[in-house]
Amino acid sequence: MTDTAATPRTDDLPPRLTRLVFHGPLSEARAAALVRRLADTRPGSVLDIGCGWGELMLRVLEAVPDARGIGLDVNAEDLARGRRNSAVRGLAGRVEFVEESAVGTRRGPADLVLCLGATQALTKAEPPTAEALRELRRLVTDGGRVLLGEGFWERTPTEHELARMWPGASPDDHYDLATLLDLAVEAGFRPEWTETASPAEWEEFESAYQADTEVWLATHPDHPSAPETRDRLNRHRAQWLTYRGVLGLAYLTLVPVAA
Repeated sequence: MTDTAATPRTDDLPPRLTRLVFHGPLSEARAAALVRRLADTRPGSVLDIGCGWGELMLRVLEAVPDARGIGLDVNAEDLARGRRNSAVRGLAGRVEFVEESAVGTRRGPADLVLCLGATQALTKAEPPTAEALRELRRLVTDGGRVLLGEGFWERTPTEHELARMWPGASPDDHYDLATLLDLAVEAGFRPEWTETASPAEWEEFESAYQADTEVWLATHPDHPSAPETRDRLNRHRAQWLTYRGVLGLAYLTLVPVAA
């Protein structure tokens, strides 16, 4: 006999990430500026690594009517959201969302490569940054652009802070901003534009990341999934309030040096 009370219905669980437009600390104003700058290069092909639902890629395709895009990710739910969004916006014929790993991908080279918070999708190296930058150089055409969104340490975290971040957090997980730019140059790029997410962008992202589930938990305190959900939310909030002001995110627009 099935214990239905112990098996929560999927329609009774919180919605997932509906408050997020972008899966990262990216404001509408910054996104619009990035799209304008990237669209000015008139890319014919766009490759989005670790695309999620590919919102920025879709905006570039809207701004460049002749461009075609491919997004790679291993999260089927996010890819389905991207396909739905592309269909609603009349872009389904110009974009493909593919469920596959980007490690060693042969999908490039493309005129524009997006890699936003997803260098780990390109390599198994730890930390992934240096090898991922070399992969990005391989995947972009001469004269193209790479938009890299990558974490960096605003300052070296203390041992106490590291202990309250993600499991196994280490000072070696990220570089400082100057070293990150040096690595980009070593990989065969020149930095056209350097910008970093603001505290307001981080707070909007982290709040939106949990908002759906926080509201659900407040209205379902006795749900069978409530204890695990409460622990997960509390743990994540403690983590991001610890790395707040310590972990930054850089948006680097990179120009490949001609081979």
